[in-house]
Amino acid sequence: MLGTMEIGMIVLAVLVLFGGKKIPELAKGLGTSFKEFKKAIK
Repeated sequence: MLGTMEIGMIVLAVLVLFGGKKIPELAKGLGTSFKEFKKAIK
């Protein structure tokens, strides 16, 4: 299980790699793919 420190480091790394402007696009794509995955399981 990930602790608070690990999650913080991951978020920081994502911000550094992709920049602030790309984060909403990545989150939207991740949400869409997760929704499709749940639909495929059903």
